[in-house]
Amino acid sequence: MKSIFLLVALVFASALHSLAGVSIDDEAFGKSLGGWTKRDKAAAEYPLSGAVYRTYKPEVSPTPDGGIFVSVRIDHVRGWLASDDHAILEITVNSKGAIASAQSNIAIQGRSIKSDVILGGNAAGKAILSPEGAVQVGTDLVADLSAKLLRENIVEAGRVSFPAVLRHNFNHLFQAIRVSDAAVTPVPAPPAVPAAPEKPKDSAPATVPGSVPLEIKPYR
Repeated sequence: MKSIFLLVALVFASALHSLAGVSIDDEAFGKSLGGWTKRDKAAAEYPLSGAVYRTYKPEVSPTPDGGIFVSVRIDHVRGWLASDDHAILEITVNSKGAIASAQSNIAIQGRSIKSDVILGGNAAGKAILSPEGAVQVGTDLVADLSAKLLRENIVEAGRVSFPAVLRHNFNHLFQAIRVSDAAVTPVPAPPAVPAAPEKPKDSAPATVPGSVPLEIKPYR
């Protein structure tokens, strides 16, 4: 009987540990966009670059390695007489809270523009747990989408700025990542190397007490 109770306790503890892993702070993310005030408080609307956009609460699912997969829908609100444009921002976060990959898809007038999968890793293939790594992923994602929008000859202001809006959401989403309910902190910088001690300046040669200094006269 004791062994059964012990087994149940271990399973319960394991479940608690898994629940206390990586997550997205929905409230913090929504607040950064102005608050969940639209669509039964499931979306946030905000102006950006002269247009209006709507972001929905993220959909989150666990990954086999203990991380999470996050999907966020973003609309370009175009008014009553025009259909909205849509985009999906997807990021994968590893078990340590680092961005492992990001991808986005934009749907404009029946055309789908999909970015490449942007990997957030270094040469060793490990995700970078730092703001600098996340910034690079966001930069590459925007550059890829902007280049593909340009090839599609899309010139409307609200549509051309869609990649920048995705970057805006990406940045705030990164800030909303939590590991065991704590905000993700960057990897501490290596300790500064102490400066080498200054060499003592050359001093005049010491004189022996009682000795007479040697006087040097020019030869004539």
